[in-house]
Amino acid sequence: MSVRDLTPVEARVLAVLVEKQHTVPDSYPLSLNALTLGCNQKTAREPVMNLSEPEVLEALNSLKEQSLVFEVSGNRVTRFEHNLKRVYGVPGQAEALLTVLMLRGPQTAAELRLNAERLHRFADISSVEGFLDELAAREPPLAVKLPRAPGARESRWAQLLCGPVEMSAFAPAAAPASMPARDAELQALRAEVDLLKQQVARLMHELGLQ
Repeated sequence: MSVRDLTPVEARVLAVLVEKQHTVPDSYPLSLNALTLGCNQKTAREPVMNLSEPEVLEALNSLKEQSLVFEVSGNRVTRFEHNLKRVYGVPGQAEALLTVLMLRGPQTAAELRLNAERLHRFADISSVEGFLDELAAREPPLAVKLPRAPGARESRWAQLLCGPVEMSAFAPAAAPASMPARDAELQALRAEVDLLKQQVARLMHELGLQ
């Protein structure tokens, strides 16, 4: 595999193509307009971007040079499709995890299992961790486990398609010395529960459920 590091915009474009292939197959391959709208979604995106069509087209041209994207001639408009699995040599399960990491940033294995539901349904968290471990063990690696936050039960993972991650940027501040260990752990658990509630609500909204 001889693919250079992706820019954040290229990663967003590539990930949206993979996502929409699974979530709106009738519209795939995507037109430039549909792809731009997908890149600028306010939900299921971290960070939220505000890209113009020329910016998306520039990223597409760069991705085409690396064979990560192909142009498909339609009846009325040019459309685009991705080639992520073949270029990086990964199975569909790993493709789903890399896509969600590119779209939403670092996440725990449990978060990835939930957020990747529409791309691939993992049987359990250990299955997710197995594919993440495989991505991390590759040469060069495609994913990395980040330092675990104090009081957190799980470590987050990040994708490496955009190059090495500065670990110090993800090293969380330690709990204040005056805070008992039990209070710090309780605070972390509450934050986890709040996050899970938000994710379930977002997933139900995306699926059109009340």
